[in-house]
Amino acid sequence: MKNYIQEGRMITVAAPAGGVTSGDGVMIGALFGVASKTAAAGETVTIATEGVFDLPKLASAVIAAGDPVAWDDAAKQVNIPGTGRYPIGIAIEAAGNGATIVRVRLDGIATAAA
Repeated sequence: MKNYIQEGRMITVAAPAGGVTSGDGVMIGALFGVASKTAAAGETVTIATEGVFDLPKLASAVIAAGDPVAWDDAAKQVNIPGTGRYPIGIAIEAAGNGATIVRVRLDGIATAAA
């Protein structure tokens, strides 16, 4: 089909203010993804919008396998869903109090802060 562009699992965007480091969570409007490389603000960077990633999480958050998770863009970490956080996917492993990483399956769906 002549209007097909790409699958959409990897999207090229301009890096946000402050730039990004490879593996960082990135919010571009309502789109969340994980940066594939380090890029300065305004440079192009490809972000993965689907897949499974280990992401930083609020140490005190208690997340069970199968729980929905959200991105706190101000703190640049995963937390439980709540006000000002962007739903991004589902935890595929438990990450209890004290854990600073959670394994997340990104759902690739446009999101808005709660």
